[in-house]
Amino acid sequence: MSNLKDIATQIRRDIVRMVHAVQSGHPGGSLGCTEYFTALYFNAMKHNPQFSMDAIGEDVFVLSNGHISPVFYSTLARSNYFPLQELATFRRLNSRLQGHPTTHEHLPGVRIATGSLGQGMSVAIGAALSKKLNKDNNLVFSLHGDGELDEGQNWEAIMFAAHHKVDNLISTVDWNGQQIDGTTNKVMNLGDLAAKFTAFGWEVIHLDHGNDMDEVVATLAKAKTFVGKGKPIVILMRTVMGKGVDFMEGSHAWHGIAPNDEQLKSALAQLPETLGDY
Repeated sequence: MSNLKDIATQIRRDIVRMVHAVQSGHPGGSLGCTEYFTALYFNAMKHNPQFSMDAIGEDVFVLSNGHISPVFYSTLARSNYFPLQELATFRRLNSRLQGHPTTHEHLPGVRIATGSLGQGMSVAIGAALSKKLNKDNNLVFSLHGDGELDEGQNWEAIMFAAHHKVDNLISTVDWNGQQIDGTTNKVMNLGDLAAKFTAFGWEVIHLDHGNDMDEVVATLAKAKTFVGKGKPIVILMRTVMGKGVDFMEGSHAWHGIAPNDEQLKSALAQLPETLGDY
């Protein structure tokens, strides 16, 4: 597990450096989901850096809250989907690494343009149904922001997935309690998410410490044990926005702003280089 933790620390370094370099991007949610991405790509998911859009014989990942692209791009680069040095082009003109993942740049690892919040659940369900129709026993994973659940399209899709027994789908909600305008409790109280997903016919798994690598790895493994049992699966993952950088932690203010030079220096001092910077 120590290797996974080293990877997560380096990914966090990548995130703050990428966002600082162009003074643009979304560091808070990216830092909060680093353990999830590391555990998914380096442990739980069957995937191939020799990228194929059809994904036959491998698992699929859909990032619904596409604004946290920094953590996605760093994870893909460190999984050998594209050269690590390309991270330095993040959000620059003509880069394949735009602020939200897109497909027309043909970036390996990205199968769907995301960032229009609320749509990723529908896409993930479609991908999962496609695998069933093709008799492909691999899985579809998806990640969603908690604030994103304000979008009604999610709940129509959640109802659809249960009705059609889409039991090869493992969706995760990043339940950090923060969104762009403030806390989720103030903007639009989500209430009892577990009760809601249960009422909609999903298998609900709690991940209380989404920034604990051991717990994330164990929870993803547990989720797989419910595959094929007639219900779509959701992991309700509690995380801390901005995790790993003390002045960013727990604040919605870091949803979409970049650190200045002094803040970058402070952040990097908290995140020792483990695998080598790009």
